[in-house]
Amino acid sequence: MSSTQRVNLVATAVLMLSMAGGIATLNAIDRSRLRSVAQEALYLRSSNVLRWLSLGYTGLLADIYWTRAVQYFGEQHHSGSGDFRLLAPLLEITTELDPKLLPAYQFGANFLAPQPPNGAGLPESALQLMRYGIEHNPDQWRLYYNLGFLYFTEFKDYSKAADAFAQGAKLPVTSQFMPILAARMAQHAGEFDTARMLWFTTYQSTKEAGIRQNAVEHLRALQVDEDVTRLEQVIAKYTQQSGRLPASMGDLERAGSIRGTPADPNGRPYKLMPDGRIEVQHPESLYFITKGLPPGVQPPQPSREARPAK
Repeated sequence: MSSTQRVNLVATAVLMLSMAGGIATLNAIDRSRLRSVAQEALYLRSSNVLRWLSLGYTGLLADIYWTRAVQYFGEQHHSGSGDFRLLAPLLEITTELDPKLLPAYQFGANFLAPQPPNGAGLPESALQLMRYGIEHNPDQWRLYYNLGFLYFTEFKDYSKAADAFAQGAKLPVTSQFMPILAARMAQHAGEFDTARMLWFTTYQSTKEAGIRQNAVEHLRALQVDEDVTRLEQVIAKYTQQSGRLPASMGDLERAGSIRGTPADPNGRPYKLMPDGRIEVQHPESLYFITKGLPPGVQPPQPSREARPAK
């Protein structure tokens, strides 16, 4: 065996031992009941030091840090904690170690951006992550889509969303919906129509079961929100014209304002309340809705077991 081969063998052995020790440490921390210790366990915070220590295995280290970021978000979310202080640094180290690790951008932004309880409530950190991803992967249209999605959902910045979609639409490989989304944003289209197209595009552009199910649940919620908004507008018009609130959906149907009895995505008729509000019958079965909820009831969220990936 040559001296070079011996050096490589020793270095590989040292690396494997280090990795085994790191994994053991992670498992020990995860089992620990001392949450404050786990909270601060970011291990090494410098991607440059990690890159030097990896002996060229930066992709493997990136996978480990990405796994830890997913575990960290899940643990904090499951415990109901609002403390996500390590999430952005974990994602930053992950993507610096492997800038081509595309899931870290898509999932990472979806962890960071939404407000609790759906996410960490750090939309600016999500934007920074997506910009870094595009800088290192300028040929990936999904990253431009995610950036436009962020601008629309979290910042309501139609101009920047339109620009992101338009840039993604120029790529050789892109989605047929990108130029349409860019045009709609540029025209400041109605939020329901635009949001529906965004979630539909999300559904069609991925094979990840969790993301697809999440898109389906948001599409169902959009239908409820739009139905309730439209029905309450109809009720307001009826009240203005007749001088009284409708006593039932039948009053609205006889007035020609609606056809049949409107129902939610589960097929259950909406309830017309005495004060003219519209409520859904079983809000706990319709995740993410913001309208049609009884007073004081918070928007329902999927349980951790049934929850689609963000």
